Amino acid sequence: MPTFLFDDVVFGPVQSRRLGTSLGINLISPTAKICNFDCIYCECGWTDKGNTPIKFVEKSDTLRKLEDKLKATANKLQFIDYITFAGNGEPTLHPQFEKIIVEVSALRNKWMPKAKIAVLSNATTLKKESVLRALEEVDERILKLDAGTEQTFQLLNKPLGRMSLSKIYDDLKSGLFNGDFKIQSMFLKGTVNGKSVDNTLDSELKEWTEKLIEIKPKEVMLYSIDRDTPVDTLERVSKLDLKRIAYTLDGLGISSTISV
Repeated sequence: MPTFLFDDVVFGPVQSRRLGTSLGINLISPTAKICNFDCIYCECGWTDKGNTPIKFVEKSDTLRKLEDKLKATANKLQFIDYITFAGNGEPTLHPQFEKIIVEVSALRNKWMPKAKIAVLSNATTLKKESVLRALEEVDERILKLDAGTEQTFQLLNKPLGRMSLSKIYDDLKSGLFNGDFKIQSMFLKGTVNGKSVDNTLDSELKEWTEKLIEIKPKEVMLYSIDRDTPVDTLERVSKLDLKRIAYTLDGLGISSTISV
């Protein structure tokens, strides 16, 4: 199925399913997806595996384009809910991520002080001190946990290198940010390379919810496929299924929201 790359550094404002009116920031090259995951559902397609030189967006380019967009938005008396770091891959991989966060915060304070800053991350870089310092400075830390078992994690997220679900789980339950973060979980069904994948199964949900009990996020954001994916044998999970999962979380005292 056709997928797409964000072709600019700053995009939007767009209406986000999870964050309202959002101005996006893409720190990754507009010509390739750079990530340490290769998720089978990613709207940006497959991760570049060395076919092109890795090149992140320059910090100066990011700040210049963001200020231009914020200034224009403010002059039109428009309002945005979030400035969101997302784009063509994992934003915390940018070598100047911490410095960019500091300067983006200053621009936000100048032009759009009521907007919040959010970072969507796959939670693989939480051992890096500069990333932790940067994430401490933002308003919303939204961290990925799609699976409860190692097998499903490997099928869904296809991590590059030696990344494991247990390592991510250990980092998430270690008390970072005093629990002030959200978990974002994608649910889907289907097959990939002839193997069945379904993280809505009771056995999978049991493992996933047990991890959430230990992680103690302030909220879990539940969603399913909304755009084209690189694998054409995946199925969107119904709103009813997401409500069932939310009901289970509510019984465990875990707050959740559903995005459809």
